[in-house]
Amino acid sequence: MQRRQGRVNAGLLLLLYQISQVGLQNIPSVTLGVLALNIFLFLNPVRPLPEVCISVNEGFYRRNWQRLLLSPVHHADDWHLYYNMISMLWKGIMLEKKLKSIWFAYIIAVFSVLIGVVYMVLELMLVKILDDPSYEMNCAVGFSGVLFALKVLNNHYNPGRVSSVLGLQIPSKYACWVELVAIHLISPG
Repeated sequence: MQRRQGRVNAGLLLLLYQISQVGLQNIPSVTLGVLALNIFLFLNPVRPLPEVCISVNEGFYRRNWQRLLLSPVHHADDWHLYYNMISMLWKGIMLEKKLKSIWFAYIIAVFSVLIGVVYMVLELMLVKILDDPSYEMNCAVGFSGVLFALKVLNNHYNPGRVSSVLGLQIPSKYACWVELVAIHLISPG
């Protein structure tokens, strides 16, 4: 899960290009802040990824609760950052305008913490159901869980829309599930 050093971050450069194409003036303040925070922490991580990722072992048993705050805003590599932040850009533009900035900031903060809690609960369930303690050690970083929750919220506020997932036109209420399966197939783990 360690970032490779000394290489061009093509994903980061593409992300910055996409942001410039939208225009900073067209990005609502909270969305822009989330993008800036994630990019800043990608370039200047608080700690190495193994020390910020969330797992049952670290978050629950060792009570290292700061990982609930750190894991969503750290990314495994530049492409992980790119895909998450492009998704955040579009979801943020749509939802922040609809919900207003204060409420949207609150939702982002709550989702960021709750996703880590849900992740640990699901991993604990897998330990119990499959009788496999290795799930306690699975460690996750990134904003994907928050984005999935935002996608569900966006579908609630914008019913009847159609989304394109890998070129397929799918009703938006199902698109988040298709995206989840597609992401798992494209980038397992």
